[in-house]
Amino acid sequence: MSECATIDNLLKDACKTLIESGSESASLDASVLLCHVLDKPRSYLMTWPDRVIDPEIINKFNKLVKRRKSGEPVAYIVGEREFWSLNLKVSSSTLIPRPDTERLVELALEKSTLVKGDILDLGTGTGAIALALASELPERNIWGVDLKEEAQHIAQENAERLSIKNAQFLFGSWFEPLDRNAKFALIVSNPPYIERDDPHLSEGDVRFEPLSALVSEKQGLADIEVIAKQAPEYLLEGGWLLFEHGFDQGALVRTLLETLGYDQVETFQDYGHRDRVTVGRFNTLE
Repeated sequence: MSECATIDNLLKDACKTLIESGSESASLDASVLLCHVLDKPRSYLMTWPDRVIDPEIINKFNKLVKRRKSGEPVAYIVGEREFWSLNLKVSSSTLIPRPDTERLVELALEKSTLVKGDILDLGTGTGAIALALASELPERNIWGVDLKEEAQHIAQENAERLSIKNAQFLFGSWFEPLDRNAKFALIVSNPPYIERDDPHLSEGDVRFEPLSALVSEKQGLADIEVIAKQAPEYLLEGGWLLFEHGFDQGALVRTLLETLGYDQVETFQDYGHRDRVTVGRFNTLE
């Protein structure tokens, strides 16, 4: 790219480079990266396409484009990602929040109207699910747990950056860090659910994400099974368990929950019309 170029020229050159590398979102990627180095909103790029950019900024931008060309996710390059209209800090120790996971948030909000009490998010990562729920339910206490201490710190930092006061984050494996007497109206989780030999692990952004947050044994169901078996100890009567899972795991997750005694078990589809979230209610009174 030229050492003296306009915004429009930089975007065109970067877009061409990224298309040649196989990017399916080259134009968006280039815009996000340039906004990041300029510290400006996307509207600035459209308003000032003929503005000449300083060579120092061009050099920074070129380096970021090179990283994206190698396949590194834009979210990791810029260190943030939007989820549920919340701007979240991300790092290579956490999964990148994805739009399909907003379906889990929507269903959790629906179920929250049926039972009062605290909400638990297991495998919270950036805190995306927990913070989305906390922002919508300011009267509820939301708890997030993650196995990685760095992820827990990032989630807590995101809460502070967003001035969300009703979300707290703990470090540990699933239910381990919780008080044994803790009870929740909802337990939600986007746990690891990809099989170790799944070819998707070597494609796209997933190549750069932590395997510990992606891969699970037993056809990808090992962690879901662990959570589902322990959840009744921590659910209020009539409380709900909600999982995000793979598009081909709906029937398996439903069978698991029904076998464990959950009722009103149902699978919901994501925005691409693929099975994505399965829910079940803990109820010993019927």
